[in-house]
Amino acid sequence: MNFPIHPIMTQSFAVIDREIGTYKDKFSPAEYAIVRRVIHSTADFEFQHLICFSPNAIEAGIQAVRDRVPIITDVGMVKQGVVNLLRKTFDNPLISAVEGVEVALPGKTRTETGLIKSYEKFPTAIFAIGNAPTALLALCQELESASTLPALVIGAPVGFISVVESKAALARSPVNQIRVEGRKGGSSIAAAILNALIMLALERES
Repeated sequence: MNFPIHPIMTQSFAVIDREIGTYKDKFSPAEYAIVRRVIHSTADFEFQHLICFSPNAIEAGIQAVRDRVPIITDVGMVKQGVVNLLRKTFDNPLISAVEGVEVALPGKTRTETGLIKSYEKFPTAIFAIGNAPTALLALCQELESASTLPALVIGAPVGFISVVESKAALARSPVNQIRVEGRKGGSSIAAAILNALIMLALERES
């Protein structure tokens, strides 16, 4: 399955390649495809030092995309960042956790509640968190005693409160994960990682 890349993106990738230089001592080709996509979406080269991959995370993510497993995002902005590419390619079910909840559980936000309920319904999904660290923490707490783990968790919330702590909790989890360390992240970052995985999955279809 071939999917055209816009010439401007091709030119942008070439600029990134020149500025980073040799990457093979830092990343596998698949890891670099994800890192490059994130840098393209942010123009921030620091992300090459912030993105962490657990063993088998990319392979598990690619296989899950190809298997059309559901993709759960914490908020609508992450969903909107991938919906067009996903519709044109694998068309996995795409769900924004917060949009499916009208009333939060006691002591929880709507996004936390949505993540918990989504995990209960789709425990083997891909989960992408780009906005809400409390939702990532809630998911990690669920995984502590879980017998079934998600195919992949993308942990990229942004901000100052509970952000680093949520990523530390994810790092301790045995789940396949792609994680952005520190305070940086955001919906566009989570979407970029997902889009890169979709493109990697497309390459496998060729």
